[in-house]
Amino acid sequence: MQEILDTFRKDLYAGQKVLVSGATSGIGLAIAQGFAGMGAEVVATGTSQAKLDKIRNDPALSGIRFEHLDVRDRAAIDKFVPALDSLFVLVNAAGIVKPDNEFNEDAYLEVIDVNMNSAMRLAMAAHPLLKQSKGAIINTASMLSYLADDRVPAYCASKTGIVGLTRALAHKFGPDGIRVNAIAPGYHKTAMTQDLWSVPEYAGKIKHRTALKRWGTVDDLVGTCLFLASPAALYVTGTTLPVDGGYVNGGW
Repeated sequence: MQEILDTFRKDLYAGQKVLVSGATSGIGLAIAQGFAGMGAEVVATGTSQAKLDKIRNDPALSGIRFEHLDVRDRAAIDKFVPALDSLFVLVNAAGIVKPDNEFNEDAYLEVIDVNMNSAMRLAMAAHPLLKQSKGAIINTASMLSYLADDRVPAYCASKTGIVGLTRALAHKFGPDGIRVNAIAPGYHKTAMTQDLWSVPEYAGKIKHRTALKRWGTVDDLVGTCLFLASPAALYVTGTTLPVDGGYVNGGW
């Protein structure tokens, strides 16, 4: 990640507070580390107490404040976010997937709630603070905002919804000086995708379809987020930026 951080000014986010949901592992944690590396005061949330307890003891992550927050709980969000006192960037990275189970209504609704509804809850709760700072929101869409996977209908629906929500919030919050964008990750090596990248046959097919002929890493998403929240992107809002190595527009 250091090579990515070296691209930016070291104090780019010094004195600014950044909130990242779903940040105890994978993409969310990498993004939290990226902002912390640029001097931001990062608050990272998750729901697993075991993960939180473990990660708080990691010396490499000492610059990040980890807190428990259930993004399905509107009352908890409405209490938690205003207590931050200030906020410059909100990153909605919380997400789950339940392959083959999402045709069950309960599982379907849970995935929609975590992946999409939580972004709306956090955005609305953060609005007053972001209005004061003229800050930014970064949502997490997916390549499945544009493609289909018949094993995960709720995941596809939620990530497609994030694209629309991003556009709508950009226009709603724009008059207040708040920019709202999203990233659309492709196949990145995380615990969520381990069933694919750990099987050579599947991993090879995915790598072959990308333009760069490799799987993504979580670090590949960090620079994009740092850019979208920065002064370099002051006239960028309402957009979803693919970070998929060319997977979506590739072919077999």
